Amino acid sequence: MDVVGVLAIHILFLPTLVLYLYLRKHKSKSQQKNKLPPGSMGWPYIGETLQFYSQDPNVFFAAKQKRYGEIFKTHILGCPCVMLASPEAARFVLVTRAQLFKPTYPESKEQMIGPCALFFHQGDYHTRLRRLVQSSLAPEAIRKLVPDIEAIAVSTLESWSGGDLVNTFRGMKKFSFHVGVLAVFGSLDAYYKQQLEKNYSILDQGYNSFSTNIPGTPYRKAILARKRLNQILSEIIYHKKEKLVEKDLLGCLMNSKDEKGNILTDDQIADNIIGVLFAAQDTTASVLTWILKYLHDNPKLRKAVKAEHKAILLESNDGGNRSLTWAQTRNMHLTYRVILESLRMASIISFTFREAVADVEYKGYLIPKGWKVMPLFRNIHHNPEFFPDTQNFDPSRFEVAPIPNTFMPFGNGIHACPGNELAKLEMLILIHHLVTKFRWEVEGSQSGIQYGPFPVPQHGLPARFWKQPRSLRQRPGCA
Repeated sequence: MDVVGVLAIHILFLPTLVLYLYLRKHKSKSQQKNKLPPGSMGWPYIGETLQFYSQDPNVFFAAKQKRYGEIFKTHILGCPCVMLASPEAARFVLVTRAQLFKPTYPESKEQMIGPCALFFHQGDYHTRLRRLVQSSLAPEAIRKLVPDIEAIAVSTLESWSGGDLVNTFRGMKKFSFHVGVLAVFGSLDAYYKQQLEKNYSILDQGYNSFSTNIPGTPYRKAILARKRLNQILSEIIYHKKEKLVEKDLLGCLMNSKDEKGNILTDDQIADNIIGVLFAAQDTTASVLTWILKYLHDNPKLRKAVKAEHKAILLESNDGGNRSLTWAQTRNMHLTYRVILESLRMASIISFTFREAVADVEYKGYLIPKGWKVMPLFRNIHHNPEFFPDTQNFDPSRFEVAPIPNTFMPFGNGIHACPGNELAKLEMLILIHHLVTKFRWEVEGSQSGIQYGPFPVPQHGLPARFWKQPRSLRQRPGCA
C-alpha cells in the first residue's frame, strides 16, 4: 500500500478513534457517577435486619463504618439504606439539601401518632406548623412555666422518696409527660389529665409492638387508645373555644390561620398535640435517666454539681424558701455541661430516617430515589477526631463550643426538635431539686443498655431515693 493509501486510512480511522475514546471516557465517568456506596445488602428481602437486631445497633454501625468508611449501604427493615457518618454528610442531608430528603416513618407509626403531625411533612404545611410549635416552646414562652415545672419535679421526687425500688426511666417518663401536658394545655382539668395519661400510656406500650390488628394485642389496644385520645382532645378543644384561650401550644394551634384564612381542623390539632407529647416524653426521660446514672457513677462530679446548686439555694434563693427563677436556671453552668455531655454519651437519637425524593449524588456516590438515608448521630458524637477520649464522661469538653455539625443531639435543619429548650429547662429544674434535697442509690450493677427504641440503662435503672433532712441540705460542703 502506498503512502497516500495509508494516510487515507489514518484520516478515516482517526475520527472513529476519537469518538471511541470520548464514549469510553464518558461511559467511565457515567459509571463512576452512578456508583453505589460500598457495603453489603445481606440476604434477599430481610437484608441485614437480623444482624442489626441481634447486637447493639451502635456496634453494627461502628463495624460498618470501620470497614467501609463514612458512607456505606445496607438493607434493614425491608428497605435499602445509605448510612452517613460524617458531619458534612449529615449537614448535606438535613440542611443544605434538605429538600431532596423527606422525613419517613413506617405507616404504622404514622397511624399511631397521626398523619397530620408536623414531623411527617415537608413544605408549606410543615413550615406553618413548625413556626407555631417553635413559638410556643421558645425561651420567651416557657420561662413563665418555671414555677409549675418545679412543682411537678418536687412532687415526682417526693413520690419516690420512701426508699422503695423505683424504675427510674418509668418515673422520668411520667415526669416528662406531665411537663408536656403543661406546655401544651396550660391549666387542664384533673379528669382530662388522668384520661390523657391513661390512654397515652396504652398508646406508648403498643407503639413499638408488631403491627397486627388482632384483638387483645398491644398494637390493637394502642389503636383503640389513639381513637379515644382523639375524642378526649376534641372535648378539650370544644371547651377551650368557649373561653379566652391561654397562650399555650393548644391556643396557638386553635388560633392559627393560613394566608387564606383557613384554620386547622380538630384532627390536625390532635395529631400535632400527640406528636409533641410523643417527642417530649421518651427522649427527655431517657436523658434524665442517664444523667442520674452518670452522676451516681462519678462522685466527684456529683459533689461539684451539688455545690453549684447549693450556692443558688444559699446565695440567691433564701436557703430554698423561694421558688427557682428563670435567671437562676441560666446560671447552672456546670449542670448544663453535664446535660450536654449526657446527650453526647448516650446519644438518645442515634440516627434519623430520611428518604431520597430523587436520585442524589454525594461525593461521587449515587443515593437512588426511594432509598432510606440515615445520618448516624451517635457515630459522629463518638468520633475521637471530634471528641477526644470519647468514652470518658467529661462535661468540661463543652467549655468550648464543639466543631459545627459534630454535636446534633436534637437533630439539625428544618426538622430539628423544636422543643429542645423546654427539655433542657425541665432537666435543669429536676436536677436542682434532686441534688439539693435527695440522695439516691442505684440498685445492683447496671452496666448494660436496652433499647425500646431509645437507649436507656438496663432495666430502666432501678434505684432507691431518700429525702435529706433540711439541716443537711443547707450545710455547706455536704455532698
